[in-house]
Amino acid sequence: MPMEELPDLGRLSLAEIAALVEQRRLPPVEQWNPAHCGDSEMRIARDGTWFHQGSPIGRVAMVRLFSTILRREDDGRYVLVTPVEKLDIAVEDAPFVAVEMKAEGDGRDARLAFRLNIGDLVTAGPDHPLRFADGEDGPRPYLHVRGRLEALVGRAVYYELAERALAGDDATPGVWSDGAFFALDAAA
Repeated sequence: MPMEELPDLGRLSLAEIAALVEQRRLPPVEQWNPAHCGDSEMRIARDGTWFHQGSPIGRVAMVRLFSTILRREDDGRYVLVTPVEKLDIAVEDAPFVAVEMKAEGDGRDARLAFRLNIGDLVTAGPDHPLRFADGEDGPRPYLHVRGRLEALVGRAVYYELAERALAGDDATPGVWSDGAFFALDAAA
């Protein structure tokens, strides 16, 4: 089965991105509560690479499929869940990485859309907030994806966010998207 081609984010308007997001249907993993079955022997590295038994999973379609059944539990553990089984998966930081950003508009009228390493598109806003945490290597921005799942915003994309934040005229450096303001400062 051929893998669907990912759309070119640079050629899409944010309205077209929103339409693509609406078309994507994900399994209702939050409704599934099977018994815990064990460990998947899988790990997601900080850079977004998925591993099984220590080897990288090279098939992008397989990673995309697994990403649709990923869930974060109330206790913070990550699991792969189906209607009949639940398996632990180790996640070093966030399960996804925002690798590309498209911005339209400025100030309060701005909208920021992100492409994740798994091909998903997410527009930052009230339902998908950005947050900034202090890390050993400096600020670490995260984007809410779905449920309790986040994407670490990749370093290059973070620099784009910082440039927008510093160019703005808000009292606190930050970015606007879809009517919501996200302060660049982790403490704000």
